[in-house]
Amino acid sequence: MAAARILTANVGSSSVKLRLVDGEDALAGSWDFEPDAPGEELVAAAGEVDFEAVGHRFVHGGSRLREARLATDDVREQLRCAVPLAPLHNRPALELLERLQRSLPDHPHVVCLDTAFHRTLPEEAAVYPIPWEWTERLGVRRYGFHGLSHAYAARRTAQLLDRPPEELRIVTCHLGSGASLAAVKGGASVDTTMGFTPNEGLMMAKRSGSVGPGALLWVMREAGLWPEAADQALEHDAGLAGVSGVSGDMREVLQAAEAGSERAALAIAVYVHRLRTSIAAMAGAMEGVDAICFTGGVGEHAPRVRAAACAGLGFLGVELDSAANEEGAGDRAIGTAKAAAATVVVTAREELEMAAEVRRVLDA
Repeated sequence: MAAARILTANVGSSSVKLRLVDGEDALAGSWDFEPDAPGEELVAAAGEVDFEAVGHRFVHGGSRLREARLATDDVREQLRCAVPLAPLHNRPALELLERLQRSLPDHPHVVCLDTAFHRTLPEEAAVYPIPWEWTERLGVRRYGFHGLSHAYAARRTAQLLDRPPEELRIVTCHLGSGASLAAVKGGASVDTTMGFTPNEGLMMAKRSGSVGPGALLWVMREAGLWPEAADQALEHDAGLAGVSGVSGDMREVLQAAEAGSERAALAIAVYVHRLRTSIAAMAGAMEGVDAICFTGGVGEHAPRVRAAACAGLGFLGVELDSAANEEGAGDRAIGTAKAAAATVVVTAREELEMAAEVRRVLDA
């Protein structure tokens, strides 16, 4: 199976991506769909290509699924139980998995979990300071997400720096519609910004990120919000879109700020403030940092955001090369040669991490 062609199915918050990875890890096919695209279109696209196995990205594996697994009846049931923890992602991903298993019954299907990379979180990073019954009986703890992206970004950063991953302390910044950071020490995740659900930590496109529990409870009481309405507001009406009043797309918010919108400028300032302080927190979890990696749509294509985030991180040894930050494309270093901590940009390639996990499961 080492040289197998793998089809990967990635259900994200803003798109559904099918990618065909060949035996040399080259991209042999690519199809993008809107999140609400009919399942028939996806199944038809998958049926048009030649491959040996399918990898399915799932945001949340719940408390029992902690590594990539074959999509058996038991695994599907565990994923079904985890749907309430990440409904925007797990529900459509499970529906697509079941459709593709019915249409491609002779192909092995492997579930690849974003939460799996963060199974190495130490207890002090994973446990919330909440009533112990919530932790022990209900399983409320920090899981972390975007693990496939963080794992690839850390591995690729080590390659760019020509250093073994075991020697490095890397802060990986996955900045897309959803956004999170990970502290990757020696190749393992030791801290991350997302927690029990994907709506924790950084400000995102339409998700709030961390909000004080007291503020949320107060608004629910004062406005008479049911949990479902509060969830809708924090998942769809907050973040960049909520503060700017313009859009959840960073490109549009940047354009609005340049055109004079004060709310758009404020949204960017809030985004950068949370990003910068969280990078510093991840470095603190590792007692230092050797490299910072930017990936994801915003991380790869918004030099102004990268520059603003790094501007206050000189105390960590971060120093950007302005020209390198503004120019170029693809995987590259954008820090100065004298900087104590490297800064790099890495193209998000979750499909390569998924293909590697599919092969590992099938070779076991």
